[in-house]
Amino acid sequence: MPKMKSHRRARKTYKVTATGKIKRHKAFRSHILTSKSSKRKRHLRKPTVVSKTEAYKVRRFLLA
Repeated sequence: MPKMKSHRRARKTYKVTATGKIKRHKAFRSHILTSKSSKRKRHLRKPTVVSKTEAYKVRRFLLA
């Protein structure tokens, strides 16, 4: 049986931290930025952790 391949898009999108949490970048920062406040845009810049419920699915993509 051949080796299982990881989902290539998921490997580029998500990073696993040293403690095992999964980091992701936030959405809604690609266009129409004039209507968004500076505070909102600044917060969208920073990465965040994937929620526990979604982490299971993402982990399966990465470790498949």
